[in-house]
Amino acid sequence: MPEQTGQQSGQRSGGPDAVRAVLLKKGYLFLLLISSLVGIPVSLAAFGFVSLEHELQHWVWESLPQTLGLDRAPWWWPLPALLLAGLLLVPVVIRLPGRGGHIPVDGLGGPPTLPKAVPGVVLAALACLPLGVVLGPEAPLMALGSGLALLAVRPAWLTAKPQLAPVLGAAGSTAAISTIFGSPLVAAVMIIEAAGLGGPQLTALILPCLLASGIGALVFTGFGHWTGLSIGALSLPSVPPSGIPDPGDFLWGIPVAIVVATICVAGRSLGGRVKGYVTGGPDRPPPTVRTTAVRTVLCAVAVGVCISAYALLTGRSPEEAALSGQITLANVAADPASWPVGVLVALVLCKGLGWGIALGSMRGGPIFPALLIGAAVGVACGALPGFGYTPGLAAGLAASGAAVTRLPVTSTVLASALLGADSANAMPLLIVASVTAFVVGEVIRGVGRRRAAAPLGPGPRTEAGRPAEG
Repeated sequence: MPEQTGQQSGQRSGGPDAVRAVLLKKGYLFLLLISSLVGIPVSLAAFGFVSLEHELQHWVWESLPQTLGLDRAPWWWPLPALLLAGLLLVPVVIRLPGRGGHIPVDGLGGPPTLPKAVPGVVLAALACLPLGVVLGPEAPLMALGSGLALLAVRPAWLTAKPQLAPVLGAAGSTAAISTIFGSPLVAAVMIIEAAGLGGPQLTALILPCLLASGIGALVFTGFGHWTGLSIGALSLPSVPPSGIPDPGDFLWGIPVAIVVATICVAGRSLGGRVKGYVTGGPDRPPPTVRTTAVRTVLCAVAVGVCISAYALLTGRSPEEAALSGQITLANVAADPASWPVGVLVALVLCKGLGWGIALGSMRGGPIFPALLIGAAVGVACGALPGFGYTPGLAAGLAASGAAVTRLPVTSTVLASALLGADSANAMPLLIVASVTAFVVGEVIRGVGRRRAAAPLGPGPRTEAGRPAEG
């Protein structure tokens, strides 16, 4: 009897017995098989998408200017490029199912993408990302993987087993982004943390995701070697060496994390306002189709103005402030001392402003540009006494990821994967910066929500002039 009670308690608490019961279910083993099989075509489709996006980006920002006899893209180049991006995006948002995918300021979560919305997601991403919109490819990839994974299953199965759709959709998403963050482990950890589940439910979700992610990484690696195509995955080929963090690193690293969190939350707040301007909000009627189209194009041009402003202020290529930022991030990490503080400040301001506008109006992912913004802040502070470029880079990467995704564990793993061999020494600083940015970001958001909920005018008062209670 006590043994039976213990087994029941273990099942209720999500112990080994409960996990074993989940794994031995016939339906769950079938789900693992489907996840492994789905991971292959999803990864091939994702590989083709990111390869095409990368080639288009190279043609727009490097090959085409050289064809026109220019050494590099001039300062005005983002203006027609972003205008074209807005014009191409409008019919996708207005006419196609799914409206080209979710708006980036809403984050990476949400229900699985339906198969009928996949063409719009792909077209919107190809309209925005190669032409310089300050967003990353992670959100379109996740939507692509989710929709294709559900396409591989009969609708009758999804109807009979409603729990199948979110798990299979998550597996497809992780297969699609298996190497875009530099490691398949990052994608799996992101799903774990974003799911907000526990016990056997967490195990049931993560195993298909981890399996599909590993298969996706294998497909990406093999196809990349075989075809010679590049996918532009987030990576830092070279990082200045660093030692064990000292008190000075934490003395400066914590303020850096606070600054980065403040900038990132401000950018997302701007994105929320821009979203209300483009699509309307709960306190305003939805705009007409024509108004939505005009405002979308205006926002795209505004992003172009921000990128051109960076080129004018610094005399450097506008490509550094455009696009998702992984190329510029690699350049900053490879030789941080060659980037003047003024250039880094201009990069944070101009790219941050363009990122905020794009979050509420364009289509793409929010993470990649935020990592560059955080890294730029950290490197700009690297010359402070007792600090350094590598600790600043580490603190900026971890803080920006945590502030944007609101997933501190995922952000720490991502920053660790980017730093490579130096991640072991930097791990304490990564954790502290990630947690600090997460807490600061939540505090700032909480203050903003309280202010938004507060009455605009003074409340009712008693005859004595004191505020009325209740």
